[in-house]
Amino acid sequence: MTMNLDHEELHRLLATLAESDIQEFRLEGEDFCLEVKRNLETSSDSIASNKKITSDDIESPPPQSKIDTLPVPSTPPPSVPGSRSDLVEVTAPMVGTFYRAPGPEEPPFVEIGSRINVGQAVCILEAMKLMNELESEVSGEVIEILVENGTPVEFGQVLMRLKPV
Repeated sequence: MTMNLDHEELHRLLATLAESDIQEFRLEGEDFCLEVKRNLETSSDSIASNKKITSDDIESPPPQSKIDTLPVPSTPPPSVPGSRSDLVEVTAPMVGTFYRAPGPEEPPFVEIGSRINVGQAVCILEAMKLMNELESEVSGEVIEILVENGTPVEFGQVLMRLKPV
């Protein structure tokens, strides 16, 4: 039996899987293999395929409005040229897109010179269509914001520097 999925059927299948409690799903065809594994505790999905699927092949699902709250790592990494030892570096806990505000028309979470408290949101990192709000682990003053709004960031990249109080 030959199994062929068109783009619309594949999109419906993925949407149905996303709305279900199914944690693992595997579908094999003559020239493809679709495997979806989900760890519900971390909300991460993975898809593996033998056939390359491009963004032109599948329409993206609408962004979800779920916001996860993650602690911001505040331990400074080993000395980096140009960094000051009295400042705490806020680094990206994941790969994603950096946003300074909760929405396009809303004011930024923090500005240079802003005083912040422990647990206060300082930015959002979007990863896999999930918005992850980063919270400060220290109270202090924002001294530098090193990343432009809407810029992709890497794991461990310094986003901003704080002067603890």
